[in-house]
Amino acid sequence: PQGIGSPSVYHAVIVIFLEFFAWGLLTAPTLVVLHETFPKHTFLMNGLIQGVKGLLSFLSAPLIGALSDVWGRKSFLLLTVFFTCAPIPLMKISPWWYFAVISVSGVFAVTFSVVFAYVADITQEHERSMAYGLVSATFAASLVTSPAIGAYLGRVYGDSLVVVLATAIALLDICFILVAVPESLPEKMRPASWGAPISWEQADPFASLKKVGQDSIVLLICITVFLSYLPEAGQYSSFFLYLRQIMGFSSESVAAFIAVLGILSIIAQTIVLSLLMRSIGNKNTILLGLGFQILQLAWYGFGSEPWMMWAAGAVAAMSSITFPAVSALVSRTADADQQGVVQGMITGIRGLCNGLGPALYGFIFYIFHVELNELPMSESSSGGSVVAQYHLQQNSIIPGPPFLFGACSVLLALLVALFIPEHTTLNVRSSNWKKHCGSHGHPHSPQAPGEAKEPLLQDTNV
Repeated sequence: PQGIGSPSVYHAVIVIFLEFFAWGLLTAPTLVVLHETFPKHTFLMNGLIQGVKGLLSFLSAPLIGALSDVWGRKSFLLLTVFFTCAPIPLMKISPWWYFAVISVSGVFAVTFSVVFAYVADITQEHERSMAYGLVSATFAASLVTSPAIGAYLGRVYGDSLVVVLATAIALLDICFILVAVPESLPEKMRPASWGAPISWEQADPFASLKKVGQDSIVLLICITVFLSYLPEAGQYSSFFLYLRQIMGFSSESVAAFIAVLGILSIIAQTIVLSLLMRSIGNKNTILLGLGFQILQLAWYGFGSEPWMMWAAGAVAAMSSITFPAVSALVSRTADADQQGVVQGMITGIRGLCNGLGPALYGFIFYIFHVELNELPMSESSSGGSVVAQYHLQQNSIIPGPPFLFGACSVLLALLVALFIPEHTTLNVRSSNWKKHCGSHGHPHSPQAPGEAKEPLLQDTNV
C-alpha cells in the first residue's frame, strides 16, 4: 500500500540516478579536500579509505541481501542510500570525519545489490537482462553528467554550494524512497519468512568463493576475473586523483574525461560488444578486451603528457567489453540451475577486488614515493608547469607505477584466459550434466539474471 503506483523498474532507476548524481557532483571537490587533508601520503590514505570501504561492502552484501529477502526491499533501499550519502554534508564540516564516515559507510554501500533484487522481484526472467541494462545505463548517465556540473558550479560559486546541492539531492532521494517507492517483495512471501532464521551460508561472503575449486573451468574464469579486475578496482579509486594532482588536469578536464570515457564505454558495451561476439566469438572477445586493458594500463603507467591520458582513455573504453563477455560466457555454458551459483562466485571475486585493489594501488604509490609533497597546496592555473616541475623533482622513469603493475596482472589474466575452452559445460556441483545444444547457436546470449553489465565507475566517491 505504501508508495506511488505499482513497483516498477523506473522506481529503481530514479533511486540509483539521484544517489550517484549527488556523489558525482562532489568528484572535483573531493579530490581537493583529499589532498588538503592528507598532504603527505595522499595516495596511500585514499587507497586505505576506499579499501576499507570495499572490504566492508564485500563482507556485508550477502547479509543485507539475505535480510532484504525477509524484511522487504524498501527498508533496505532506505538504509543503504541513507548511510551511503551520510558523509556528504561532512565534507565542509569536518574533512577527517568525512573520510572516516566514508570508510565505515562501506557496511551499507551496497545499493546496487538491493536495487537488483528489487528489479528481480518485479520482472520476468526474460525481461531481467534489459532491466539491469537500464539500471546500469542510468548509473553511467548520472556519472557522465554530474562531475562536469559540479566542477562548473564549484568554479563559479564555490565548493560549498556544490556540497549543499549534493546534500539536497541525497535528501530528495531519501524522501523519494519514503514517499514514492512501493515495496517489491510480495506480502504473501514475507509472512512465511518473517522471523525465519538467517543461515550462516546466506550471510557468509566467502560461501561462493569456496566453490571455485570444484571445477577447473570455473577456476580458470575466476582467476581471470581476479587478475583483470584487481587493477581495475584500484584504478577506479585513484585515477581521477592522479589526473588532477600528478598530470595537472583541471576540474573541468577531469569532468570532461569522465564524460567522454562514459559515452565511449556505453558504445563499446553495446554496439561494439555485439559485433565482436558475432564475428570472433565469446572467448576471443574476452582476449581482445584483456589486450586493450593491458595497452591502456601500460599507457597510463608510462604516460607523462595529458594527451596520452586522453588516448589511453579511449582504449580503456574498449577494455570495458571484458566483463560483459565473461558474464555471457558463464551464462551460455552453465546449467540453468547453476547460473546463480557461478555468477555469485564471479560477483564475490569482484567484491573482494573492490577492497584489495584500492589498498594495493595506494601502497604501490607509497613505496615508489609518488607523493604530492612538492606541489603547492593552492590551486594553480598553470597546470602544465606544475607537472613539469613535479616530474623534474621526482626524476621518475615510470610516472604511474601501479598502472604498470596492473598491466602485468592483466597479462597473467590473458595467459590464463587462453586455456578457457570456447564451448564447455560448467559443473560446479554434483548434478547431472545437461545438454546445451541450443546455447551454442547464440554466441551473444544475454547475461544471467542477477548480474548486470558492469557500470563505468564503481560505487565510489572518487
